[in-house]
Amino acid sequence: MLPGARMGRLFPMITIDRLTKDYGSFRALDEVSFVCQPGRVTGFLGPNGAGKTTTMRVLVGLTPATSGSVTIGGLDYHQIPNPGRHVGVLLDASAQHAGRTGREILGIAAQTMGLPAARVDQMLEMVSLERSEANRRLRNYSLGMKQRLGIAHALLGDPSVLILDEPANGLDPAGIRWMRDLLKGYADRGGTVLLSSHLLNEVELIADELVLIGHGRIVAQGDKQTLLASSKGAATTLVTALDNDALKGALTAAGISVTAAGAGLRVEATPEQTSRVALDARLVLTDLRSGAAGLEDLFLDLTSDSQRDVLDQGASA
Repeated sequence: MLPGARMGRLFPMITIDRLTKDYGSFRALDEVSFVCQPGRVTGFLGPNGAGKTTTMRVLVGLTPATSGSVTIGGLDYHQIPNPGRHVGVLLDASAQHAGRTGREILGIAAQTMGLPAARVDQMLEMVSLERSEANRRLRNYSLGMKQRLGIAHALLGDPSVLILDEPANGLDPAGIRWMRDLLKGYADRGGTVLLSSHLLNEVELIADELVLIGHGRIVAQGDKQTLLASSKGAATTLVTALDNDALKGALTAAGISVTAAGAGLRVEATPEQTSRVALDARLVLTDLRSGAAGLEDLFLDLTSDSQRDVLDQGASA
């Protein structure tokens, strides 16, 4: 029985340990290490060329590592018997025979995995591909349809691990919400999800853990709250009171730095500290919120040296 097997299903974690990949003199991955736990969605974020896809390709045996290890439930991918029944993979939704129909693609995969033909219809219905669409050749699919088919292919074997590279590409807003609910439900049932995406807002909504990579190195990892709490300006509050001058005086008297910010104040303290000072001074607040950087700001700050599109301060667009 495979490590982590439970009631015939595999609930393993993904372990990447000091993974390094060289292409000649170019180092694409430099001792990358992180873990994806069962029952959680791990968001893998980084600019184009940062190493996300290379990491995933090594993980599923498509690209050999130079050094380090990548395992799923303690096993290399090629050691897992009938891997499609345990690990669902979507790296490139277009990487199928363009002359085959969506139904044929899923049918061949089902036969390979030893699954009943009825499973194909279940998956087509789950991803909302209609009969006419399922009988259309892949070359005539839109990008969104290819993504839906790719997700159906990844889930066909009822796996306990999902490895998805940019699965929301080409999906409309309704499709993105559908995918978000699908993956959250999958993780809630104990599945392990590694999700790569450039859609930071979507990752922020769905991911339990975040791993940020830049130039082939991990620059930060942890849950969203921990990462944002450790970012620059984490203990910063934006506040507005009925009497801003009185609030500024009370905060300054408490030894807290205050500057003007729009119609209110930027305070170098947490919202809790700010509200306590206002309460002691019997001042009414009309707005109180964290002024810390959001996920997008944190992402851009930590990966700034690997961003292609950086507009200098003062430059015109």
